[in-house]
Amino acid sequence: MYVCICRGVTDNAIREAVEDGARSWREVRERTECATQCGRCACTAKAITRDAITQEMMPSADLAYAV
Repeated sequence: MYVCICRGVTDNAIREAVEDGARSWREVRERTECATQCGRCACTAKAITRDAITQEMMPSADLAYAV
């Protein structure tokens, strides 16, 4: 979905920025330019960023362990 209409930033673009190494709202904003014009999307974009960082930092449940 579009999060920032002014800059055409989607929730997927925010998640991709996090997957590519962004670890803060500031880094996501710099990479995507989200919330750099009118700023109405900032709260929603920050929530998506927070969720994406949390998901990125969690260990994967698909890891195989040696027995």
